Amino acid sequence: MRLRKIRRRKSAVVHVEVDQQCAAKDFDFDEQVIRVRRQVKKLGKHFVFALPKNDRERIVPMPAWAAQAVRVHVTKYPPRPYSLPWEKPDGKLRTVNLLFRWTDDQHIKARSYDELVWKPALVKAGVIPPPVKDNRGRKRYVTDRKSGMHALRHYYASVTLADGVNIKDLAEILGHHDPGFTLRIYAHMLPSAHERARQAIDARMFRPAGRAGRNIDGTEGYGSGDVAA
Repeated sequence: MRLRKIRRRKSAVVHVEVDQQCAAKDFDFDEQVIRVRRQVKKLGKHFVFALPKNDRERIVPMPAWAAQAVRVHVTKYPPRPYSLPWEKPDGKLRTVNLLFRWTDDQHIKARSYDELVWKPALVKAGVIPPPVKDNRGRKRYVTDRKSGMHALRHYYASVTLADGVNIKDLAEILGHHDPGFTLRIYAHMLPSAHERARQAIDARMFRPAGRAGRNIDGTEGYGSGDVAA
């Protein structure tokens, strides 16, 4: 079977590399960023290391709480060398010190994480109903695209846009080639232009004055006809 005909499945988990002394290479604590350099991709029955989404590396801002969580994790679970071929099953082996591993000490497999961690968490949070057993006694969860792990990516985008991150920067963080593509996906999540305009004017100009030169909310203000110097 030709490689291009092999069904491809990308792992939802990005792996990061740290050196033997646990000084971050992918986690840059000084710059407070995560350097996304690789992912695990499934080609047929084989797993390989490959470039991240859209075949490009990217840099993601790292909040302080995440940095602290990584430090704690590294202390409790020191990274270990792990090797996979690069890009194709017969590709050259690449070894990284894997930080996040599954219970079998190998890389985290997206399907296992989805069934054993993600979906049970959604049930506990009341997002999806508890699983039901099929005619073979296997647990089955009722889910849709909106409740998949990819929803975390959309949540990240919506939160950052709401707090003022621009489309160009968000496109780079998400690994999109074209900011226009990012805009088409997330335009509906952008803050209202009317609301932002009101906030901008409120922040820079005086409020309507009430009696005795005081603002309507009771604070000191300008009298009728006065203009801020």
